[in-house]
Formats: sequence, structure tokens, C-alpha cells
Amino acid sequence: MCTELFGPVVTVYVFEDDAWEETLHLVDQTSEYALTGAVFSEDRYALEVGVKILENAAGNFYINDKPTGAVVGQQPFGGARASGTNDKAGSKLNLYRWCSPRMVKETFVTPTDYKYPFLG
Repeated sequence: MCTELFGPVVTVYVFEDDAWEETLHLVDQTSEYALTGAVFSEDRYALEVGVKILENAAGNFYINDKPTGAVVGQQPFGGARASGTNDKAGSKLNLYRWCSPRMVKETFVTPTDYKYPFLG
């Protein structure tokens, strides 16, 4: 659980049922990397606990779905922590990283009072 691997690779860690939360914390705290993660369960409570504890453990996180990677241009993709800076090429979110939004408002009818009429 300490090495970032690029696949196709499947890693398996066997744990006892009563060690679910302890194992989630182990996954969250063991590595500086956080690229992709997934949790599979039919138990909604187990999923909720998993999602909460692993909140910062992966840039792309899947719940009951195959973690085979995002579709470029349709789903933002990227890692967290030492695995990257979240958004990657192919996503409009990457473009947002390089620009600063600016709002410009122009009034064509000059106000004659500082009060807003609807607040009267």
C-alpha cells in the first residue's frame, strides 16, 4: 500500500469484517499518493463510512463502479496529494486553472439615489 503502481494492476488486502473502519484509515494514511480509489459494497452504511474516511484518499473515487479511469472530456480526472493536482488535460476544469474570471458590469441608466427601490 506504499507504492503508487500504474497498471493494469490489482492489489488486494484481506481484512476481517470487524476491521472495516480500521482498514479504511490504513488505506487513507499509508501513502502520500491518492490517484484512484473504489469501494464496493451492498451495505449502504459501509459505503457511507468508506466515502467519509476516504474523502481525501483519491482524486477519482468510484462507488460500486469499475475504477478504470475517467473518460477524457466527459469526466474530470486526476489525483490528489502526491499523485497530482486533480484536473488533467481534456477537461474544461484544466482550463479554469489557468484563467482568472473577471466580472464586468456596465450601467446605461445612471442611478439617481443610493437606495434600492425594492428595499423600501
